[in-house]
Amino acid sequence: MSDTNPANTTQRIDKWLWFARLVKTRSLAQRLVADGHVRVNRTRLSKASQTVSAGDVISMLVHDRIRVVQVAGLGHRRGPAPEARTLYIDLKEPLMASPAQPDDVPA
Repeated sequence: MSDTNPANTTQRIDKWLWFARLVKTRSLAQRLVADGHVRVNRTRLSKASQTVSAGDVISMLVHDRIRVVQVAGLGHRRGPAPEARTLYIDLKEPLMASPAQPDDVPA
């Protein structure tokens, strides 16, 4: 059974990371997994052939930055960035993105 079959409910982690444009190359995704920098649902992965499915939470260390995303869908190709962003939900928003609360201002 092929990974590109639309009936599949899982996908290799290295392919998914590459399709979602979280890494530049598939070989980089494989190296990150092999080096222990990728976790799925808090479990450290050891092989790039391990699979993910919709709803899984992926945390990874890339370029000294921790990314935490939830798998929203599986990819069928490495498309443009707007298409790739539909494959995940970013769970760790930058701290600067939240506006200051008006209640925090001293009177």
